[in-house]
Amino acid sequence: MSALVVTLWLLNVLLDTGGQLAFKAAAGDPDAGEGFARWKHMLSRPWLGLGIACYVLEFVVWIAFLSLVPLSRGVLLGSINIVALMLAGRFLFKERLTRLRVAGMLLVSLGVAVVGVAG
Repeated sequence: MSALVVTLWLLNVLLDTGGQLAFKAAAGDPDAGEGFARWKHMLSRPWLGLGIACYVLEFVVWIAFLSLVPLSRGVLLGSINIVALMLAGRFLFKERLTRLRVAGMLLVSLGVAVVGVAG
């Protein structure tokens, strides 16, 4: 893979993970309340805007990435986002990593490695 493809791939992972984490931070605020008050609280916090900005930028990066690699390869390489999110969720939100989840992460990582090397 060229340096540009790798850079776009890593940017995609970073932006997707950042967007998901920002949305989780906005949605998981214990002070948010319920119903309409919850949405009002989430809209007043920077996390929601940050998540949306990450997704808009990710869209541009993803299109650029897909313009350089075949779709089947791009989608498989993009699945590493699952691993990044699970690890980030563990460290930032204290989410559990069960044996089954770790096994899934290892399988996804192995698949991405195979696609990356075989490409």
